[in-house]
Amino acid sequence: MSVVAGFMVPHPPMIVKEVGHGSEEQVRKTIESYEKVADEISAIAPDTIIITSPHSVMYADYFHISPGKSAKGSFMSFGAPEVKFNEAYDSELVDVIDELAVRDSLNAGTMGERDSSLDHGTMVPLYFIRQKYKGGKIVRIGLSGLPFSDHYKLGQLIKEAVGKLGRKAVFVGSGDLSHKLQTYGPYGFAEEGPVYDRRIMDVCGRGAFGELFDFDEHFCEKASECGHRSFIIMAGAFDGENVKATEYSHEDVTGVGYGICSFYPTGEESSDRKFLDIYLNKSLKELEEKRSKSDPYVKLARKTIEEYILNGNIIDVPDNLPKEMISKTAGAFVSIHKQGNLRGCIGTILATRENIAKEIIGNAISASTKDPRFNPIKADELKWLDINVDILGEPEDIDSEDMLDVKRYGVIVTKGFKRGLLLPDLDGVDTVKDQIAIAKRKAGIPEYEDVSLQRFEVIRHY
Repeated sequence: MSVVAGFMVPHPPMIVKEVGHGSEEQVRKTIESYEKVADEISAIAPDTIIITSPHSVMYADYFHISPGKSAKGSFMSFGAPEVKFNEAYDSELVDVIDELAVRDSLNAGTMGERDSSLDHGTMVPLYFIRQKYKGGKIVRIGLSGLPFSDHYKLGQLIKEAVGKLGRKAVFVGSGDLSHKLQTYGPYGFAEEGPVYDRRIMDVCGRGAFGELFDFDEHFCEKASECGHRSFIIMAGAFDGENVKATEYSHEDVTGVGYGICSFYPTGEESSDRKFLDIYLNKSLKELEEKRSKSDPYVKLARKTIEEYILNGNIIDVPDNLPKEMISKTAGAFVSIHKQGNLRGCIGTILATRENIAKEIIGNAISASTKDPRFNPIKADELKWLDINVDILGEPEDIDSEDMLDVKRYGVIVTKGFKRGLLLPDLDGVDTVKDQIAIAKRKAGIPEYEDVSLQRFEVIRHY
């Protein structure tokens, strides 16, 4: 058997009548769509219900799959302790997914469970499903901060594991859409919110899963969505298959987007729907083209990283560098991204070595292997790295944040012995207040504390 159907569903606790006490009626279309989903799952009578939830255990660099034989949960924290769940896990399927993840070096498994209780992102779908269908075990999977491509890959492994065991499974991708759709909503309004909802409903309504990769992560963050990665994992479970996609409903009356769609594989295979392969091939081609146009600063950083990761060697300063890289000194930052996500960034505010070239060499090694936020880069990641180098100008004391420009100037904040820096013109950092707040967090300075400010300009090399 296989994953025979998928469902994109939201998870607002207020939709549970014991929680909503009548307020759930404002999203009546969503309730009716949810009941339709439950009827369809009951008709399928699956062996296993796979649920991906943004509110399960989540790590930046790891997919947590809930371990054990079973788990309990209730809506006690939402004022309805009488609504309870006691769900059996398909532990055999979990074990196979875990084995496949190890085989493919995907950071996923059952380690690191902080709370075994079922989360509301899992329980809201089950609330409707269990009214119509009592059978089937569940598999509960959290999201991660890993790239979209890894989420899709996890979906592919789930599909393979289901096939290996001959399970008849349905996939429930639990996730709300934008949380910033109305000014009166609990999270306010952002212009990206309605744009996200229109796009995601169009993409999922057509089953155009490859377009899920086209959503910029900073755009998703501004829209305050919580389900995108959940939907991508589900999409991976239908890799290479034609699907019949149907949009059931979309509502935004609470200020949060609730969308429901179904996806049924038609039984036809199509190379045009190998979306991860298509995305990776396109990305690699774009990276290779960009790499061919890199200037000497970035080429030096890349050569340094590749030689150090592959052979453990620190390169000598090449002879063919531009004169200013040998004759001048300056602070430098080396930033590394992988498939749109930061993979390492280390730098120096002021010059610490005898020339810019050596500054880049030292910081490139540190960015790739010593950034405390990330594991050291591995050899198989090298071809996916997007690298840039920032050469810093001299810091200048300023009296007010009014003298900053988030696009032109970086900022240095200082409080006593604590010092934090943020580079200019970064994706997702749109205001000076955001820039200063992030720099304070990096330094461990409370946001409410006053700080001394410095600004600096950079020359960014690609």
